[in-house]
Amino acid sequence: MDDLKLNNIQQHWDSLITSAIAWAPKIITAVISAFLIYIIGSWMIRMIKRLVEKAFKKRNMDASLQLFLLNIINWGLNILLFIVVVTQLGVQTSAFVAMIGAAGLAVGLALQGSLTNFAGGILILLLKPFRIGDFISASSGVSGTVNAIDIFHTRLITPQNQLIVIPNGEISNKSITNYTQLGTRRTWFDIGVSYNADLKQAKDILMEVITNNQYALKDPAPQVVVTELGDSAVNLSVRVTTTNENYWAMNEELIIACKKALDNAGIEIPFPQRDVHVYNK
Repeated sequence: MDDLKLNNIQQHWDSLITSAIAWAPKIITAVISAFLIYIIGSWMIRMIKRLVEKAFKKRNMDASLQLFLLNIINWGLNILLFIVVVTQLGVQTSAFVAMIGAAGLAVGLALQGSLTNFAGGILILLLKPFRIGDFISASSGVSGTVNAIDIFHTRLITPQNQLIVIPNGEISNKSITNYTQLGTRRTWFDIGVSYNADLKQAKDILMEVITNNQYALKDPAPQVVVTELGDSAVNLSVRVTTTNENYWAMNEELIIACKKALDNAGIEIPFPQRDVHVYNK
């Protein structure tokens, strides 16, 4: 009985050795070919990325859009290469694709918010409501210079040198004010003068200050407009256009020069005040 068991084990072992010897060349050939396909495929992916990057640069494509498209191309080509390699090793492609689809569905359900940000990033990169270097203000109240546009987030640098990270889903679904895109910016501030002041004289003085400012543009024409009879003063609105890079310098110079000119003319800029009437019975 023991001899019969030993003979059966020996027969199975011999059969296994024979099958291994028969399959060894095929397995070795499949592994070597898969390795060669991986090496050649990786080289081709690098070449394709370089050619595509050169094509993007020749077309002067936006830097953030270039990075996004290159990442998409890189991921797509690497996934394709991986499928080819595992197919060469004998893995059934249909089962593998089904597994990837199921995993993708599970990840999509778990990352719904991130997918919203991803879709928002695509819209921003394609529609280009703003670019890197633009000064924008979002409806949420944050504002700053666009430092980077990632797949999921947009990064702003505030005038106080603070970094703000905004999800693309939020910024793409709400209103955005872009102060840079048109190339010029118009200052718009009020100066209050006393009710006793000659308004025509005050307007002429302020217009002269604007004319003497080195940053003020003549087109569109600057304006000084009476806008409101306030509680303590008559408000004059100063409206002047300049280039984006000179906006803050011009705004500060105008405020300083307007106050000095009004002081020299004896025109009061009143602070908030109230008249109190006392009746003696």
